[in-house]
Amino acid sequence: MSPTGASASYVLSSDVTDQAMSAPSWLRDNVDTLIGIPLRIVLIIVGMMIVRGLAKKAITRVVQRILQPPEEQSEPRRTSRGPAVLQRDRSRANERREQRARTIGSVLSSIVTVVVGVMALAMVLDQIGIALGPLLASAGVVGLAIGFGAQNLVADYLSGMLIMLEDQYGVGDSVDLGEAIGEVEHVGLRLTQIRDLNGGLWHIRNGEILRVRNDSQEWARAVLDVSVAYDSHLDTVYSVLEETGRDMRQDPQFDGVLLEDPSVWGVQSLDADGVMIRVAVKTVPLKQWAVTRELRRRVKEALDAAGVEIPFPQRTVWMRTDNDFTVSTGSKAAASN
Repeated sequence: MSPTGASASYVLSSDVTDQAMSAPSWLRDNVDTLIGIPLRIVLIIVGMMIVRGLAKKAITRVVQRILQPPEEQSEPRRTSRGPAVLQRDRSRANERREQRARTIGSVLSSIVTVVVGVMALAMVLDQIGIALGPLLASAGVVGLAIGFGAQNLVADYLSGMLIMLEDQYGVGDSVDLGEAIGEVEHVGLRLTQIRDLNGGLWHIRNGEILRVRNDSQEWARAVLDVSVAYDSHLDTVYSVLEETGRDMRQDPQFDGVLLEDPSVWGVQSLDADGVMIRVAVKTVPLKQWAVTRELRRRVKEALDAAGVEIPFPQRTVWMRTDNDFTVSTGSKAAASN
């Protein structure tokens, strides 16, 4: 081997040896980058998954507590005004409770997932070495712009959450939301759908609902105003109305519909054509209109049988002719002379 070749081989072997000796030093200098950062990222992901699992478990317990029906009281509460009001239909109440609980649970689970995911992403980016300051500033500006542009959307979602948490109304309820009056067909976080009497479907943003009248919760009241002639004996009229109401409640057709005997509240007003007497009775929800119609029919028949006159509008009309006007004018002229 020539001296030149030997020298080249020596130099090459020396470089390989130097590189081999420097490799452990490079590994020692970059051990945090190769092992520490990936390990911390894995620990962050695992920790966030554990937190998310614990939060979802707590949410599941909350949902199960909402689904659990309230404890029944040993004895119904009595008041001085009559029998205790029956609670709403149990199967329907369970359906409403289940729908409300599932929706609330889904929303809370989504919120937890988003919050945990954002926190995990921020911590991972910090471990990689990406500065979070500019990102947070940019996200703040974007969030502020979105907040101004979508404030109505945020109000709709918050109102929807409160409607479900407070159980203001649910599917199947008859409600009055102002212009929209009818039966609730869908309750969402953003929209409520109402089917009115004519079949029209109203889509109402929850943020625009300022007041609600629910005719389907707990109980309802049928109110009937009966007009009788001024020469009618009111005690007789009261007796006929009370007896008619008791007979209606004892009718098997209305078993469980009327919650108490109809009561005569007394004279409501003195109108030009007759005396207005008010009758009222508590009913199960959504049955007040059918009860009012049937009670009106029975009251009409009972008053006719008792000989009580139901007045009709009466007016006195004066008829004048041209001759009457001429005679009247001539009489006034003669009197002046």
